[in-house]
Order: sequence, then C-alpha cells, then structure tokens
Amino acid sequence: MPLITDEQRARMLAHGAARARGEAIDPEPVVKLYTLDAGAVWLLTELDADGDRAYGLCDSGLGAPELGHVSLAALEAMRGPRGMRVVADPQFRARQNLSGYAADAARDGSIND
Repeated sequence: MPLITDEQRARMLAHGAARARGEAIDPEPVVKLYTLDAGAVWLLTELDADGDRAYGLCDSGLGAPELGHVSLAALEAMRGPRGMRVVADPQFRARQNLSGYAADAARDGSIND
C-alpha cells in the first residue's frame, strides 16, 4: 500500500510546483507518516516533480526535528527496530501551517500532533 493517496500526491505536487516557481508558501501538512515501533514522524507538505522527493518537518525521534527533504521510496523501504513499516496516519488533520508545527517541534524537541 502506498504511503500517500492520489489526492494527497496531487496536493503535494501542487505545493512543490508553487515553491519551484519561487512562491513563498507555508501550507498545512498534507500527510503525517510515522513508525509504529520507533519515535520517527514526518509531516509532509510538498513533493518534487519527480514524485519521490518530499519536503516537510522530519523528526527522527532523537530530539532534533528539522525541516528538510526525504525520499518517499526510502520511507517505504524503511523498517523500525522490530521490522515494522512506516505508515500514514489516516486520522491526521492539520491544525496549523508547517511553520507552526516547526516552531512547536523546536520548542518541544519533537512533533506532538
């Protein structure tokens, strides 16, 4: 099962295209991905035209969340310490823009949503 739906992919590609055009954007995260057996979380907003390189708030679970890029293919291949896959949170609904999540995560040392 893919990590993101077709609708999420379309929204993320639109955000990525806007940033590639030089637009200053601060969208709400489109999808929340996480590990079932570790503390890693990704709140993703954008997708490059290649369909793999995503941008968002990345939290490896080590107390230093940061904005950056991640490969969806790498996330799909990733396994946690007990061999569990990265999954999407189907209940996730963004409550603020990505910059708000980044500020909260910098203050708290983790993504708490």
